Amino acid sequence: MNEQDRTSIHEAMEQQSISISKAGIVTSLQARCAVIAAANPIGGRYDASNTLKDNIELTDPILQRFDVLCVLQDQVDPVSDERLARFVTSSHINSIPAGETACKESSSTPTSEDTSGCMIPQGMLRKYIQYARNNCFPALNANTFDQEKVSSLYVSLRQESVKSGGVPIAVRHIESLMRMSEAHAKMHLRDYVRNDDMNAAISVLLESFFVAQKFSVRKSLRNAFSKFLIDQQDQHALMLHMLSDLFRNEQMYQIIRMRQKGMKEDDFLLEIPLEELEGKARERRMYDLSGFLNSKVFVEAGYALNKTRRIITRPSLGQ
Repeated sequence: MNEQDRTSIHEAMEQQSISISKAGIVTSLQARCAVIAAANPIGGRYDASNTLKDNIELTDPILQRFDVLCVLQDQVDPVSDERLARFVTSSHINSIPAGETACKESSSTPTSEDTSGCMIPQGMLRKYIQYARNNCFPALNANTFDQEKVSSLYVSLRQESVKSGGVPIAVRHIESLMRMSEAHAKMHLRDYVRNDDMNAAISVLLESFFVAQKFSVRKSLRNAFSKFLIDQQDQHALMLHMLSDLFRNEQMYQIIRMRQKGMKEDDFLLEIPLEELEGKARERRMYDLSGFLNSKVFVEAGYALNKTRRIITRPSLGQ
């Protein structure tokens, strides 16, 4: 990148404007848009023994202004290679008018890849994005996410960036973290940024920081910053513990109630409203329970979810 291009992109990303001086016209135009840039490594192949800055020969001030840095490497993987070849082949078949009949017949038969989930039509996706862009403006509230975690993350990133020699961490990375958390909340049509939005932004920022380092230090950095990454298994274990406490209290209440009425303490079915578990989870800033309710841990513990009545059931345990 020559010096003139560096000056232009600096102004566009820093001041969100572009100065023009041409044909007797001197003006400044607004440039409020997302900037997506691509760079090829020196020699045509990425050297993992060097940092991202050494591979693409871009200066630190420019790299710092990007919220996310991604390294795409062409790695040999039979599964992904087969999927890519099938996609390219089907794209060519769909573009040929003579193959429309065969394409319709083949598309009517479900494949193994189509069974993974329901795909959103492009028209609906455009409307969803447009609605979120025009109507959702998430706010950052002090009581909805962990501010101490963000501060501690910034301090640790500053220290490690000096030791490892990768992309320098500056205050603008905190601003990037806020922008990504707001974007994650906007994607879910929320009015405020929650703790899970901030956790998603932190994971993206850390992954961007890791891939910009030398391969020799990536593993040690991942271990050092593992405390900032939310492990889904740990969340499930905590939710299972909270749910067990709720059912334990419910079982004691039912047993005392049966003894007062002189009823036999046979096995019975315990029921807990889903709202009680959601309230306990919100106290620990966990908002999305769908992963836990559909997990193998939830089923193996003997719990069942009644979506119609919004209750969780489990047989009573012997005393």
